[in-house]
Amino acid sequence: MAVPTYSFNYDQAMTIAMDRLLRHMAWANQKTIEYLQTLSEESLSSFATNPEWFVAEIVHHIVDSGDHYAFRISGIPALTKPGDPCIEDVKQISDLVRIKEQAAIVDSALIECVKLEDIQIEFTNYAGNLVKRWRSTILSQAIHHATEHRAQIASALEAKGFKPVDLDELDLWAYEVETES
Repeated sequence: MAVPTYSFNYDQAMTIAMDRLLRHMAWANQKTIEYLQTLSEESLSSFATNPEWFVAEIVHHIVDSGDHYAFRISGIPALTKPGDPCIEDVKQISDLVRIKEQAAIVDSALIECVKLEDIQIEFTNYAGNLVKRWRSTILSQAIHHATEHRAQIASALEAKGFKPVDLDELDLWAYEVETES
């Protein structure tokens, strides 16, 4: 079998950037929340295996964690400052309007972080340990974290008999089709 060869003009090549992945994450977060807004109040209490890890808690966690990631990377609060209470919980479908707006703010702050120099940041983590993390590592974690939890939302909904958010409609291919056509 012949191995394909590729020819690149490196003078005209574009750098592969993380901002595209962050824009996808922001788009998928918005689509997920929009989908949840079409469901019944009972859907928010759906869980797959852990009753303490239910849809409303997961969607709150995606946004709240993104808020913390953005601050950790930039030092600029998106929604809350260190020591402030976390964003309000999601308790009912109407709360999704607020969380959707907060997600947009947080995700925009994360997208802005790609403009920063990729340096190691030293901080004390949740376990009280001093750690060093590259800004790019934290941004990558933000993307993976949101993806993982959107999948948990789909599983939780399906486990309780609700039609789950269609993760295939939230993939990078769907994002590209919708945003570049």
